[in-house]
Amino acid sequence: MDGEKTGSGAVVAQLTFILGGARSGKSRLALRLAAASKRRVAFIATATASDREMAERIRRHRAERPGDWYTFEEPLRLDRAVHQAARVADVLLLDCLTLWLSNLLQAHEQAEPEMAAISPEREAQVLEEVERLLQAARALRSDQQLIVVSNEVGLGIVPLSPLGRGYRDLLGLVNQRLARAAARAYFLIAGLPLDLKRWQAEGLEAILDNDRSGL
Repeated sequence: MDGEKTGSGAVVAQLTFILGGARSGKSRLALRLAAASKRRVAFIATATASDREMAERIRRHRAERPGDWYTFEEPLRLDRAVHQAARVADVLLLDCLTLWLSNLLQAHEQAEPEMAAISPEREAQVLEEVERLLQAARALRSDQQLIVVSNEVGLGIVPLSPLGRGYRDLLGLVNQRLARAAARAYFLIAGLPLDLKRWQAEGLEAILDNDRSGL
């Protein structure tokens, strides 16, 4: 287990978090980082072929990955998938948290799934699953790496249904937890990565400079 303490909690040295909107280039960056490692890679896929269009997307994504990568398909238990993948690979690429959260909520579908809001109990269960994922990341060897991809869905139109708004808000909380814990975090805009951890450090340093100068 490898981590360091900061003011915001434990930072997981093995964890890289990549966030972005649809077609922002986030998955492509994750693939490039994994391939550039020149090490054994395992791809953890959360997508399920729920319809023909999604099945075609899955086929295209598989074709983009090198043939010698391991693939683990796990729509729900991310901690278990990380433990399994870590037995055979050095770099683990999990893509993505967005579909995982959708899978998890659908697995516990309520009577009126299109209208019902997400309960506090369900939200707590989701965040417990996120903590299990982080524990699995902390348990990796110091020379292993976990790259996690997720969507930023909070910048667009406000969803019409209570479920949609709850999903948006809950994914935002999930993303916050991963970004806070990750040693490296990037936000993709139009294919270009922004280094969030560097921005965080530079912003903190600017605040401290202002305090020291009495501004």
